[in-house]
Amino acid sequence: MSEQRALLCDTAEAVFAEAATLGMAPVEEAGFGQLLLAEADGGFGGDWGDLFAVLRIAGANVPSMAIGEHIVGQWLGGEVTKPYGAFIRVAQAAGAMDAALAMSIDYVNTRQQFGKPLGKFQAVQQVLAVFAVEAAAVNVAGAAAAAALDRAAGDAETALFEIACAKLRTNKAIGQATAIAHQVHGAIGFTREYDLHKLTGPLLDWRSDHGNDAYWGNVLGTKVAKLGGAGLWADITAR
Repeated sequence: MSEQRALLCDTAEAVFAEAATLGMAPVEEAGFGQLLLAEADGGFGGDWGDLFAVLRIAGANVPSMAIGEHIVGQWLGGEVTKPYGAFIRVAQAAGAMDAALAMSIDYVNTRQQFGKPLGKFQAVQQVLAVFAVEAAAVNVAGAAAAAALDRAAGDAETALFEIACAKLRTNKAIGQATAIAHQVHGAIGFTREYDLHKLTGPLLDWRSDHGNDAYWGNVLGTKVAKLGGAGLWADITAR
């Protein structure tokens, strides 16, 4: 991570901690809406990798806030379209899934059953390993979509293949990850007093935000069908 992105992430951590209690005002005052705007236009001059890093932090700390729509909407100068919205949800999901995984690991290492922590049982370790793989897949898919947007200078239509793949892979991961998170927490994971629902609730909602599986499956299937068998391999290996 570059020094500039590290500073940006440190700022995001502090600002989103305030936003958790004060709402969008700290985000607007910190100027996150100018993240993608060029420096010549008075913005931060950040790239899509920077936005992905910031939204991962937002997903982990303030998952219910529309920070991505605020930043991308300022850059577009208008409404956030489905491809950009899908990228936002993938980035938020990457952060929220990492946070839910951390909560799950901490819980099983603390909760005692039959005289030892739950995390010592092989069956629990196995499902958490699956959870970690799903979270890693979302992070990689989101980073690939961000890199595609950077190569395309922010043109979502040019980066549509990576965005569609990332959204579909994220939707698949969310179902498995949220089920495992609640499984290892037991009944406490369903209570309002415990914070797990603040992550898993938005995660489940995000699967249908900015296009559900049917929508993105159609987008990706149409692209693949146009490429054909030989064309698909050549296109993928050229990326």
